[in-house]
Amino acid sequence: MKQLLALFTMLAMAMACYGEEAKSLAERQKEFLSWKFGMFLHFNVATFNEREWANGYEDPATFAPDKLDCGQWADAACAAGMKYAVLTVKHTGGWCLWDSQHTTHDITAFKNYKNGKGDIVREYVDAFRARGIKVGFYYCFPGDYDNKYGNILPDGKPSLRGLPPEAAGDYVGFIKKQMTELLTNYGKVDLVWIDQFANKYTAKNWPEIKAHVKSLQPNCIVIANNSLNFNQTDIHSYEYPWLKKARPEKALPPEGNTNPTEVCDCITPPDWFWKKAHNEKSMPTATKIVDMLKLCNSRKANYQLNVPPDNTGRLPEFFVARLKEVGKLLTP
Repeated sequence: MKQLLALFTMLAMAMACYGEEAKSLAERQKEFLSWKFGMFLHFNVATFNEREWANGYEDPATFAPDKLDCGQWADAACAAGMKYAVLTVKHTGGWCLWDSQHTTHDITAFKNYKNGKGDIVREYVDAFRARGIKVGFYYCFPGDYDNKYGNILPDGKPSLRGLPPEAAGDYVGFIKKQMTELLTNYGKVDLVWIDQFANKYTAKNWPEIKAHVKSLQPNCIVIANNSLNFNQTDIHSYEYPWLKKARPEKALPPEGNTNPTEVCDCITPPDWFWKKAHNEKSMPTATKIVDMLKLCNSRKANYQLNVPPDNTGRLPEFFVARLKEVGKLLTP
């Protein structure tokens, strides 16, 4: 009965989305560029396990944010002058921050957060929309994430490839089912941010998955991380911390760039997820953040700054203070 009710709800909401007149890509790109400054929110099981890439075998009991406050996140974004946000609803561990009907590898396993009855995706979209901030979802595609960036695959356990266990054997079908949940259960979604879209497991199916997203939310911007090809992505994408090391000469859009672009960066380089060692000295100054924002905007690029919540579920106060400084520098 639960699955049947969820299906009817999704169909009804999808029909509402279909009724929205689709804008041209040029119109959506122009709207996106008007946002200028965004907040990236890396928050998931990795937050509680001192790692960047989870592998799906983390103890779900470790996920225990006792002070989670999405309103605090949104207030900090407002103070900085940010106009949109993107939350990691599913990262490399496959753990979903909503109650997915297609897996138990989701928020229902987090018994130390609202006894497994929470929905952080809902809390996030409600808080940010209430403050007039556009909302987006980060979703990581399959990949080889084991034994990298802090995780160790347990002996004798199969690799989950970054998706819930139920995805085995049909990655594409599973991703499409979860995209349907995300894009029909939470109202209008302004942006879908896909990591590892060119992975070896589902790369050939990316056009099919992207078309599925557009069928559900025709005016949603789709960003394929690090793609500079408009056949793959609506917006050119630069993951600055990685490119700065791997391809420093191409880490930012060139001067005179005419392609609608986004540059993502982190306030605690090189970490995307919160670490216990982070402090005021981990961050760039407010002036450096504003200089980077202005540089990106001058090159037809939005600047999306990752500001990770800590293991209480709140943004550390030194992050909040820095964002307020940024906002003051941007105020005429």
